[in-house]
Amino acid sequence: MDLTPDWEYVADRVMGGVSTGGMVIETVKGRKAARLTGQVSLDNNGGFVQMAFDLAGGAVMDASGFAGIEIETCGNGEAYDLRLRTDRLTRPWQSFRAEFIAPPAWQVIRLPFVQFAAHRTDAMFDPAGLRRIGVLAIGRVFEADVAIARIALYP
Repeated sequence: MDLTPDWEYVADRVMGGVSTGGMVIETVKGRKAARLTGQVSLDNNGGFVQMAFDLAGGAVMDASGFAGIEIETCGNGEAYDLRLRTDRLTRPWQSFRAEFIAPPAWQVIRLPFVQFAAHRTDAMFDPAGLRRIGVLAIGRVFEADVAIARIALYP
């Protein structure tokens, strides 16, 4: 099931960090895509740039009938996080995360829900409470450049 994200850009500046970047919708290697670019800096306790969207207008989406998330992506060959938030998470730093490489040519990547690891929470991942999906360049100094042409739930 294809999702229709209304991507928004967020950076560590919300917490005092100094990473810079942005997100645009543009044609990347012949495909219309959301593209996240930026310079990730660890200075001032920072370390991320992100593009993310809420599902179901900010309400909970029941994704329990699906096996995971499928993305069509390309980028600069770096590792990025796909992060999921559910209604069981109460703090902004909590998430369920899986890593993927953004290859230089368009590629479809499937990330099964069982591959997502809990981060800073004891909550178990429950796809019936899915609320938000994000793509992050995080945790190390590097230049981010990742594009997502399609994001979907797959059976």
